[in-house]
Amino acid sequence: MRNPESINVDEDTRLIPIWSIVAAAAVFVLVEYYFWLVFPTQQHHVTPIGLRAYLNISWGLLAAVYCLMIGFVSKDAPRRSMSSRFWMLICIVMPGGIGAVLYFLLRTPLVSLCPACGTHVQGDFHFCPQCNFQLTASCGSCFRTVRASDQFCTRCGHELSRDHMPARLRVLGE
Repeated sequence: MRNPESINVDEDTRLIPIWSIVAAAAVFVLVEYYFWLVFPTQQHHVTPIGLRAYLNISWGLLAAVYCLMIGFVSKDAPRRSMSSRFWMLICIVMPGGIGAVLYFLLRTPLVSLCPACGTHVQGDFHFCPQCNFQLTASCGSCFRTVRASDQFCTRCGHELSRDHMPARLRVLGE
């Protein structure tokens, strides 16, 4: 597994880079310039000002949001051990936001560190693949995730007290 780029929880609000914000502002201004100054000179009829304003602003905002989305993908993909260049290219090449929808559907879970050995593990892992350290509470019968405070598995009805869950997981659940 690739080493993910680490971003602290406090930095989650800064997942849209500055270059993306600047690009979004520039694209918005360029779209507005085109639709207010260049495009009207090429028309043979006059469009009502309300409709023109609505269409101009909505197209400008759509283009700006598209730039912000590409910036978000550039920061979010490395956190998930995914190739940011590949997903940015997919988002740019696939029209109408289809690339972004694919990214959000196919992205992998966030990657964290195993507290015992420091190996990068996905958030949905129950055990560390390197040292067998139990990361989350799971049923000993069907191996599905359970809350540490549960007495029985919600999927198979297995009694969880027989699984000898580590004390540190029981303390977290209380």
